[in-house]
Amino acid sequence: MTEPGKSLCDGQARGRGSLDNAVGRFEPYARVRVDDGWGTEDAAPPLRTQVAHERPRSAITRNSSPDLSFDRSVNVYRGCEHGCIYCFARPGHAWLGLSPGLDFETRLVARPGIAEVLERELRRKSYRPATLAIGTYTDPYQPIEATHGLMREVLAVLRRFRHPVGIVTKGSLIERDIDILGEMAAEGLCAVGVSVTTLDRAVAREMEPRVPTPARRLQVIERLAAAGVPVRICASPLVPGLTDHELEAILEAGAGAGAVAASMIPLRLPREVAGLFAEWVAAAYPDRAGKVMRRVRDLHGGQDYDPAFGRRMTGQGTWAQLYRARFQTACTRLGLARKMPALRSDLFAVPLDTPDQPSLF
Repeated sequence: MTEPGKSLCDGQARGRGSLDNAVGRFEPYARVRVDDGWGTEDAAPPLRTQVAHERPRSAITRNSSPDLSFDRSVNVYRGCEHGCIYCFARPGHAWLGLSPGLDFETRLVARPGIAEVLERELRRKSYRPATLAIGTYTDPYQPIEATHGLMREVLAVLRRFRHPVGIVTKGSLIERDIDILGEMAAEGLCAVGVSVTTLDRAVAREMEPRVPTPARRLQVIERLAAAGVPVRICASPLVPGLTDHELEAILEAGAGAGAVAASMIPLRLPREVAGLFAEWVAAAYPDRAGKVMRRVRDLHGGQDYDPAFGRRMTGQGTWAQLYRARFQTACTRLGLARKMPALRSDLFAVPLDTPDQPSLF
């Protein structure tokens, strides 16, 4: 019979964010754990990361959301090994026939050749440049980038075209590309956001198990700033009842490390993320799980998530107003801008040479 409350992947989720691997919303059947009478004496081995390859047909994704400051982005990977339990990108794995739970962080998709596809799109006569966002869905500097190197290939293309790019990451691997980023930043073509959700190592380890420590992320800010790259400290998501008391401390640490701007987005739990997060917080912090989920619903009109434009990324009600007031006060005190300096699009130029045919001039 089914064992109520038992995760399908008990014993396999060690070192991961999600506790379960429930099927996505498009699948006709659910997977449940059953007792066949043999017991569970032999623990299942931990899940290992698997990486599939996808040959991309396009590189640039467009959006018209009024909540976003950019209209185009590039995703070099699908899924993210960082395993952040709150990640709003998890529901996207359902479109692949995979689970937004453990599949999202263990069954990844790399997109080799995306740099070449991007170059073709930038060479189109109809293309008009504007800041290209990378890392706004899944992290381009997650661990598999160390072996695949797709982000560095994309950056090399953007540098050749002198195309503006804004990057958001939690990964320390971005330091590998400081040579390119520093060169682009010197021309006003690059800015980076580094996400620091908590300064508490223990909370970070539970909530985002394969992300560099908070102290290591602050070191990334220092090294980028020292190379002349403008950096934004992202206190996002701000988790009510768990990390919200750290808001000012996070901003102060970011400013001390060299960040010039800051942003803050309260926790949002779209689709399957709501159930995954609720299960996780009940297991990791049973003493405060009820408070956390009540506060989440207070922020979103009594629901786990309100998808309405204008509210989904800001929240509503008293707690949302309090967060905004605290954020604005701290930014003013610390000299942090609310927006990054505008990047330049006027330097964009299609190079005469191609990787296969260098220019003679």
